Amino acid sequence: MFHRAASLCVLALPLLAAASAVPRQTSQCNTGSIQCCNSVQSSDSSLVGLLAGLLGVVLGGLTSQVGVNCSPITVIGASGNSCSAQPACCTGNTFSGLLTVGCSPINLNL
Repeated sequence: MFHRAASLCVLALPLLAAASAVPRQTSQCNTGSIQCCNSVQSSDSSLVGLLAGLLGVVLGGLTSQVGVNCSPITVIGASGNSCSAQPACCTGNTFSGLLTVGCSPINLNL
């Protein structure tokens, strides 16, 4: 009886190894917070320049993208936390909720 159980365990080891080698989906936002933005634009776009000017924010030399009118998404998939605009991973400062620096668009439908 023990011999059969041991044989079964030995035969199952390759299946376990194959299962652990399957890549798992990881978070697309490891360094910042997930935000729902009306849009994500280049830092030198006219809209971002206009909003930065109105807020008194100097974006000179900034090369990252900027989220426009972003709000945090706390739990993906929870009711009331969906994003019908552009979900983004944002790592920088937020200015009056209108501009968020360092945003990259992400796909929440994976």
